[in-house]
Amino acid sequence: MVTQSKPVRARPAAPIYQLEIVLAESKPRIWRRVQVPGSASLGWLHAVIQVAMGWTNSHLHQFLIGGQTCSDPSFELNAFEDDPEVLDENRVVLMKVAPNEGDVLMYEYDFGDSWHHRVTVEKILPLDAASAKAARCVDGARACPPEDCGGLPGYADLLKILKNTKHKEHKSMKEWLGRPFDPEAFDVEWVNGWLRRLKWPRVTVGQLAKVLMARDGYDG
Repeated sequence: MVTQSKPVRARPAAPIYQLEIVLAESKPRIWRRVQVPGSASLGWLHAVIQVAMGWTNSHLHQFLIGGQTCSDPSFELNAFEDDPEVLDENRVVLMKVAPNEGDVLMYEYDFGDSWHHRVTVEKILPLDAASAKAARCVDGARACPPEDCGGLPGYADLLKILKNTKHKEHKSMKEWLGRPFDPEAFDVEWVNGWLRRLKWPRVTVGQLAKVLMARDGYDG
């Protein structure tokens, strides 16, 4: 059973969690391997996933752990009396809900496109002072799909259109993207540069927005 703790503050040193984050059912796989403090809240992990995968935090999200849902309370996902309980992700600690190697959390981003991510605890490592208050990406592959492209089916269609210069929608899709797009692009050091900008132990919506906008070249 998932339990909530008090609001996250600076925590004592904790083990380092190595997580594999896979965009579920993506073929070929779109994935990242990250290391984070086990004492991280799921709210902080959400920020890490947004930065590492390449999303823009433009939509709602939730974590699914067994039969329990955790999310940002400002979304009011349980606004009505009969709605299932939704725990505050900022009060749920990673190593409490996933205490063992092999444990799995599901993370859903954008309830329309339904980008489901499988987050697996690959390893629980001894404390590393350099990683005690930060996230680090150690591996991964392929670019994040563009936002609002229609989920995995829409993304597959987009890639076909972009490959076919004679397709009737080729020009309009390139204009919609607004910039070149390489589905195979991934640079671990580039990702780490942005992960280092995330504040510990909690990232506000505004601070995350600044990091993501700068990452995507919209910081003026």
